[in-house]
Amino acid sequence: MTSLAMAVIATSLTVAVASAAGAEQVRVGFAAEPYPPFSSPDASGNWSGWEVDFMKAMCEAAKLDCVITPVAWDGIIPALTGGKIDMIVGSMTITKERQKSIDFSDKYYSAPPGIVGTKDLKFDATPESLAGKVIGVQLGSIHYAYAHKHFEAAGATVRDYPTQDEANNDLFAGRIDATELDRIAISTLLNSEQGSACCELKGMVKFDPDVLGEGVGVGLRMGDEELKSKVNAAIAEIRKNGTYEALSKRYFDFDIFGG
Repeated sequence: MTSLAMAVIATSLTVAVASAAGAEQVRVGFAAEPYPPFSSPDASGNWSGWEVDFMKAMCEAAKLDCVITPVAWDGIIPALTGGKIDMIVGSMTITKERQKSIDFSDKYYSAPPGIVGTKDLKFDATPESLAGKVIGVQLGSIHYAYAHKHFEAAGATVRDYPTQDEANNDLFAGRIDATELDRIAISTLLNSEQGSACCELKGMVKFDPDVLGEGVGVGLRMGDEELKSKVNAAIAEIRKNGTYEALSKRYFDFDIFGG
């Protein structure tokens, strides 16, 4: 493990990431709601999670002074294009639709989606099997786009939620039959007390590149080539020097970057 990797792991998690004196300050948009294990604020507003650690390491490598700026998920792209934030680090998948309004860095992780449902119902992750079921998805997510395109057309009822937590809570309470989310969030849900009691993985969805995109990237304003270049170089650096692998092992027992 490199000394940089050890330093990243040892560093306490704070809202601001201070780089060298005089570094460029960058407002980093995070979804305001908790999304463990990627990002969650405590009662004092201090953020922690894998994506917080990744952002800290990336900004240190890019010599940027990065400040977490919470934004409601359904308004995070307008906040970027309107200049309220400078980039998005929020598990945002690179899709053709989003690339019409914003730019992206290189991929920094991938997580294919699956369906989690209640144990008392027997179905799988295919549109045919989900016909007649009620599926909860988060507004503005790739899961929202996928469920409306594939499951609603096949006869499922798709219920939209402002946050994934709200969808999960309705699943636990039996108000919906299933939810779609990525494999990392699936692991977190099923390892929770409520999730393990009520639910199980029904299967991974069939890949649709038009909806599911090319992995997760840092969202950037179109034309901000200088910042994009710094971010891409920083992602490459922390992957090469071992920092990315070291911080990821704190949260996952598999390769989050993917192929």
